[in-house]
Amino acid sequence: MKALLSRAPGGPETLELAELADPAPGAGQLLVRVKACAINYPDVLMIEDKYQFRPERPFAPGGEIAGVVEATGEGVEGWAQGDRMIAMLGHGGLAETVVVPAAMALPLPEGRSFADGSALILTYATTIHALLDRGGMKEGETLLVLGAAGGVGLAAVELGKAYGARVVAAVSSEEKAAAVRAAGADEVVIYPGGPFDKDGAKALAQQFKAAVGPNGADLVYDPVGGDYTEAAVRSLAWEGRLLVIGFPAGIPKLPLNLTLLKSCDVRGVFWGAFAARDPKANAAHVRTLFRLWEEGKIAPKVSRTWPLAQGGEAIAHMAARKAVGKLVVTM
Repeated sequence: MKALLSRAPGGPETLELAELADPAPGAGQLLVRVKACAINYPDVLMIEDKYQFRPERPFAPGGEIAGVVEATGEGVEGWAQGDRMIAMLGHGGLAETVVVPAAMALPLPEGRSFADGSALILTYATTIHALLDRGGMKEGETLLVLGAAGGVGLAAVELGKAYGARVVAAVSSEEKAAAVRAAGADEVVIYPGGPFDKDGAKALAQQFKAAVGPNGADLVYDPVGGDYTEAAVRSLAWEGRLLVIGFPAGIPKLPLNLTLLKSCDVRGVFWGAFAARDPKANAAHVRTLFRLWEEGKIAPKVSRTWPLAQGGEAIAHMAARKAVGKLVVTM
């Protein structure tokens, strides 16, 4: 089989297409022929040794896949050769075949593409956990979503609307503004590129304040970081909540006097740890996501695909923050 491997820390250009022996499923495992692997920001960090988990090298990046079961290991029940499935792996997905613990696999509904299936779990499961468990979002509240045209950003727009929030989507271009409007955003802010000087930061905060309205944002969903975080916090309502998702624009330094003046909360969101610590609650969220997908209230937005040999280009596209929706590598 072919796999795109990271043999040493570095950018996407360091990835190597290699020929490896096909794996064999052990007890409780599925051998899966990968059809699609979604790219996410952790893939950018992982190959540079900047992520909180550092797989032993060589490894293939790619944390979520969709594919077809080719064989089952001893003790596996409920799965058979030819079944369509999706799974979260953490890494290893940029390969033609993978071994997956059967307990981690989910059926891919008929009529859904492999590309869409691979793009569902990480962004939407992160976001439903963020908005409901960490954010305590209520119907009628105002939700400000930064980086709203990315994978998790669009998930936040859709889930915010599904749960009755007024959604203000902040993006960096007209192309991205069109994507968030199509996803149901009530208001759109097009912000300039950072970093910002003092006047630029003040102007950005005013943009956010004008968009969320005089009462402020009840909830900020922040997968961007950098200078955008403080500006968004300045737009929070009294007792508002900032959800910390990620930092592609850099790790922000937040003046804590703002949290005092607004009596607001800063709440971290680490979906992977949540799913490991409370698998029953995570499974309930996943069932909800499948129901919302069936009802048409959410739908993965795959904007571009690449073949396996060009998977490094997909990761580079993600690193450059050019992604609208999800990026997927197909086999």
